[in-house]
Amino acid sequence: MTTATRVDPLSYLGDQISQLKEKGTHFRLRVLQSEQEPLSTIDGKQVINIASNNYLGLTTHPKLREAALAATRKYGVGSGAVRTVAGTMSIHMELEEKIARFKNVEACVVFQSGFTANSGTVSALLGKDDFIISDELNHASIIDGARLSRAKILVFRHKDIAHAEEQLASVKDQPGRKLLITDGVFSMDGDIGPLPALCDLAEKYGAIMMIDDAHSSGVLGRNGRGTVDHFQVHGRVDVQVGTLSKAIGALGGYVCGTRDLIDFLYHRARPFLFSTSHPPAVAATCIAAFEVLEQEPERIEKLWENTRYFKKELGNIGFNIGGKNTPASETPITPIIVGDGKLTMEFSRELFKEGVMATGIAFPTVAEGKARIRTIMSATHTRQQLDQALDTLKRVGKRLGIA
Repeated sequence: MTTATRVDPLSYLGDQISQLKEKGTHFRLRVLQSEQEPLSTIDGKQVINIASNNYLGLTTHPKLREAALAATRKYGVGSGAVRTVAGTMSIHMELEEKIARFKNVEACVVFQSGFTANSGTVSALLGKDDFIISDELNHASIIDGARLSRAKILVFRHKDIAHAEEQLASVKDQPGRKLLITDGVFSMDGDIGPLPALCDLAEKYGAIMMIDDAHSSGVLGRNGRGTVDHFQVHGRVDVQVGTLSKAIGALGGYVCGTRDLIDFLYHRARPFLFSTSHPPAVAATCIAAFEVLEQEPERIEKLWENTRYFKKELGNIGFNIGGKNTPASETPITPIIVGDGKLTMEFSRELFKEGVMATGIAFPTVAEGKARIRTIMSATHTRQQLDQALDTLKRVGKRLGIA
């Protein structure tokens, strides 16, 4: 009896990887072998790290470390269940209450990631008879949540209030709920969403107003309370999404709003219903992080001081840092727009060889022709580190014809 040679049904993946290599946009994962800090050891090489989301340097804050260790000693390493079965620990409730007070809302629910917070909430709130009006540059988690909801999706041009109103007006007489949604800070360009004008539209057309504040949490507003606080539109945003994975320094996402909203998500948000809850160490770390935001506002001040300096110097070098056919950055996220994906990845590799970790981002994360190096400042970068990184960026950029 002979056995026929099996044809690999996944062979097409190898072909697609080969295409990425031919285009010059294939990458391999770089491995962090030290703490996540401005000076990190990655792939065995010490480099200045300007690619991390660790805005405030909280990944290594002593108060967060001790909180994690104390919670592990008290509760163990895991919760052992999903929240709705036996996995809701007192420390999870303490975290949700802490965030709700911080954001000045009635209630909060914590998800396992910012991605699941967005996708799980959008898909729970809307159905096939509803409408989602979404900025064209909104995060992938919003896009996926919109698709999962089966609602009709209307996309408006980036930050174009008139176009957003056109889209809302086109469905105002249609039955079904309308959800107007934007990023607070757009993750690839670093610009801030026009929240007050969008709130006006949501109120005019009776839409649910939702914001993804992932890159605003810990960055904008009083003590890092986010875009809602930055623009002073408290009470006008129905659904606020934030993250625990960036400035907060740990892992997770959250949704804030009314008690009814949170109770509903407890019952209907699928990632919440079908994922084991956070390890107690993570929850404790996040509680400590919000305390640091309140107690150490100088961290946010230093973040913005570094941001202003670095952004100015990048522009002086001659890099395209936005505003030329792309949005202009207004936050610690500052892209260096290269355009060509292959050249962008070469730029990133050459920077790494010379001691700077700055990740290249190309299609499909950004549109074709919009490839860039995304730089992100932190509160813990020293001026010497920034100057050294700028010198390397200038030298390598000129060699490649980018600056």
